[in-house]
Amino acid sequence: MTVLGRWTRRWLWGLVALVVLGLLAWALRPAPLEVSSIAVSRGPFVDSVHEEGRTRLRDTWNVSVPIAGYLQRVTLEVGDEVEQGQVLFRLEPSPAPALDARSRQQAEDALQAAQARLQTAQANLETVRAERRFAEAEYQRYRQLHERNLVSTAERDQRLRERDRQRALENAAVSSVEVARFELEGARAMLAVTSGQRDGSRQPELEVRAPIDGVVLTRHRCCEGSVAAGEPVIELGRMEDLEIQADLLSMDAVRLRPGMAVRIHGWGGDALSGRVRRIDPAGFTRTSALGVDEQRVPVILDFDGDTDPASIGIGSGFRVELEFLVWQADDVLQIPTSALFRHQGEWAVFVIEQGRARMRRVETGRRSGLDTQLLEGLQEGDRIITHPGQRVTEGARVRG
Repeated sequence: MTVLGRWTRRWLWGLVALVVLGLLAWALRPAPLEVSSIAVSRGPFVDSVHEEGRTRLRDTWNVSVPIAGYLQRVTLEVGDEVEQGQVLFRLEPSPAPALDARSRQQAEDALQAAQARLQTAQANLETVRAERRFAEAEYQRYRQLHERNLVSTAERDQRLRERDRQRALENAAVSSVEVARFELEGARAMLAVTSGQRDGSRQPELEVRAPIDGVVLTRHRCCEGSVAAGEPVIELGRMEDLEIQADLLSMDAVRLRPGMAVRIHGWGGDALSGRVRRIDPAGFTRTSALGVDEQRVPVILDFDGDTDPASIGIGSGFRVELEFLVWQADDVLQIPTSALFRHQGEWAVFVIEQGRARMRRVETGRRSGLDTQLLEGLQEGDRIITHPGQRVTEGARVRG
């Protein structure tokens, strides 16, 4: 074998060894990391604040009992419409309390005493009337005798005074009979109360009327019975005064302004629109379900003018979901917020270039839920890793 042949064989075996080593290295190299990716895109972007709210009425009217009395049954039901001046309920005087055994015995004794006084007064009246008739007859007889000059003027005047005195006594006796009769009626009325119930006679009534045109929101009392002064009976409201209150975190409330548009959904129908009317200047502390103290600020919203909440079934105290539209645009470059991470104090993402992960610093803008506005660092169509983990590093082979 020649020298050239020996060198040729060596080169061939060396080449085969290199190929084998290369194939072995290629087979043993790490597999590309499976990642999820997405292309940078443009589209509508909305920066909003989400919160729950409750509907309420701006003003309500609690109609209460003006004086203590006996309430007649309230026939109005919750949801009934009322007109201003319509009778809401009626009051009667409170019935007298029932008598115990001792008081009843005393009342019976008082009744008997009143009957005896009435009989005495009537007998005295008869006696006085007889005396007055006699005095009248004596005066007439002496007057005729005086006209014939048979008796003196002094005697006639004496009979006149006696007649007038008997008339006065008769008037006094009549008054005594009336007083005794009133006492008797009072004693009978006291005995008529046996269990605190009203009698069958017609009682004077006080009618309490509606102060507004509205609807019955709450009926505090329905059945008849004694009520104290100031006790609420019916609550009224106007459904056209319906508004929404939402308690926002103070860090979200400072981003809102009066007049800002709001989307109203999650109430059981199509989305509605509204406007921020007022942001309260004072907040309050509320403990969350996780036991964290949160500073909340009440925000009041109005439905848009063309929305009639009552016609679509929304009432007071209903839960709604609110989306406050802080900022929106139709053509915004945006990426998923999950693709961002911090690197040396700046935001960065991993871009997939030729099958490898390349870190790219970016400048972000507004955030809206799962998406973030992108100002600089990427172009539309660039493919980025949406959920980079610790295994994704600069230059790592990825597939996604």
